[in-house]
Amino acid sequence: MAGKTLYDKIWDAHLVHEAEDGTALLYIDRHLVHEVTSPQAFEGLRMAGRGVHAPERTIAVPDHNVPTTLDRADASTMTEDSRIQVEALDRNAKEFGIHYYPVSDVRQGIVHIVGPEQGWTLPGMTVVCGDSHTATHGAFGALAHGIGTSEVEHVLATQTLIQRKSRNMKVEITGRLAPGVTAKDITLSVIGHTGTAGGTGYVIEYCGEAIRALSMEGRMTVCNMAIEGGARAGLIAPDETTFAYVKGRPHAPKGAQWEAALNWWKTLRSDDDAHWDKVVTIRGEDIAPVVTWGTSPEDVLPITAAVPSPEDFRGGKVAAAKRSLEYMGLKPGTPLREVPIDTVFIGSCTNGRIEDLRAAAEILRGHKVKEGIRAMVVPGSGLVRAQAEEEGLADIFKAAGFEWRLAGCSMCLAMNPDQLAPGERCAATSNRNFEGRQGRGGRTHLMSPAMAAAAAITGRLTDVREMMGADA
Repeated sequence: MAGKTLYDKIWDAHLVHEAEDGTALLYIDRHLVHEVTSPQAFEGLRMAGRGVHAPERTIAVPDHNVPTTLDRADASTMTEDSRIQVEALDRNAKEFGIHYYPVSDVRQGIVHIVGPEQGWTLPGMTVVCGDSHTATHGAFGALAHGIGTSEVEHVLATQTLIQRKSRNMKVEITGRLAPGVTAKDITLSVIGHTGTAGGTGYVIEYCGEAIRALSMEGRMTVCNMAIEGGARAGLIAPDETTFAYVKGRPHAPKGAQWEAALNWWKTLRSDDDAHWDKVVTIRGEDIAPVVTWGTSPEDVLPITAAVPSPEDFRGGKVAAAKRSLEYMGLKPGTPLREVPIDTVFIGSCTNGRIEDLRAAAEILRGHKVKEGIRAMVVPGSGLVRAQAEEEGLADIFKAAGFEWRLAGCSMCLAMNPDQLAPGERCAATSNRNFEGRQGRGGRTHLMSPAMAAAAAITGRLTDVREMMGADA
C-alpha cells in the first residue's frame, strides 16, 4: 500500500463520512470568524433557532473594517458599513458565547495572526475561516483554508464541512537563500513559476532545505499566499521549530496533554513513498528579491529586471499584460528600480508579524522616508505592536517618518479608511495586487518588508541589497 502525504493523513483523521461520489464530511477543529463574512451566518442560526455547536472551538476577531488610527475608539472614525459589521460581531460573539477579542483588547489583530499567537492553531488540525488567507495556518502542519458565508453557518451549526478531496502537490525549495532574500520572495517566486492557476485543485506541501530554515513567521508568509497560486491550502510539516513556537502559548496543550500532543505531531509528515500528483522544484540560490509589476501575483520579476512587454507573453496573457501595464501606468523596458512610488504599506496577515517589523526597521535605522512619500506601519496584532514598542522598533519607524498605527488589516484590502487614491503607487507587503485592491485606481507592487522599507528611503522600487552593502 502506497504511503500517505501529510494532507492525506490529516484528511483521513478528520473524515466523518465519504459518499460514493467523493463528497466528504470533515470534522473541523478550529473555526476563526471575523466581522465581514459572519453576520449572515449568525443571522441564519438565529432564524433557525440554533446555537453554535462548539463555541469553545470558535474564535472571533474584528480585523478587516477596524480603523488603525490612534483615535479609533471614536465610532465616527468608522464608515457606517464598518461600524455595523463590527457591532454585529460584538453582539453575535456575546450572544452565542464564542471566544472574542474586541477592538479594545490588546490581543486583537488580524485573525490569521491572532490564531497562532494565542495557540489556537496547532499541528494536525483542520482550520477554517471565511477568509481566503486562512491558508496561513498551514505553516503549522494544519489543513487550513477559507470558506464561504454559507459554509461559515454550516460550521457554526455542525462543526463539520462538506468537501471534496484535493490532489497532492509538492513544492520543494532546495539549498539556501542568498542574503536579502526572504520568505516573501520564496512565495512570490513560486507563484511566478506556476502561475495563479498552477495550484488549482491541489493542496501544496512546501518542503526542502530553504523551507526548513525558515522561522515559523516565515513559514506563515509562504503558506499565506498558497491561495494566490490557486491552491486549496498550503502545508509545511511540523518540526522542532514548530513545537518551540507553540509551546507555552495561552491555548496550547499543557503538561501531560502537551506530551501526548507532541507524540502525535511528530508523526505528521509525508511518507517517503507518498504519491504526488504534481512536483515543482526551485533552487533557493536562484531566488532573488522580487517585486510585482502587474495586477496579478504571478506578474513578478527580480528587482534587477525591467518591465516586460505584452509581446513577451503568449495566448491570453498578451492581452492581460497589456491591460496590466495600462492600469499600472508602466512602460515596457523601464528598469523596475526606476519606478517611483508614492506610498509604502508595511503590514497585513502576510507580513505584519514582529520579525517582519524587525526586518523593515533594520533597513530604516538611521534613514528618513524620502520627502513626499506617505509611509505607514500597521502591526498585525496589539501584542505585536506592544513588542515592537518594547524593542524600540516603533521609535525607528517614527524617527524615519512612518506612521505608527494600531492593529488591523488596514490598506491590504482597503475596507477601511486606509486606501490609495486613484493613480497612487504603493510598495506593499500585502498579498494581492489586483485592480482596486488597495483602493479604486490604486497601483500595488508586492514585496518583502525589507524591500518596502528600502523603497520608502529612495522613493522608488529598490533592491534591498543596495542597503545591505551587498552586490545587487
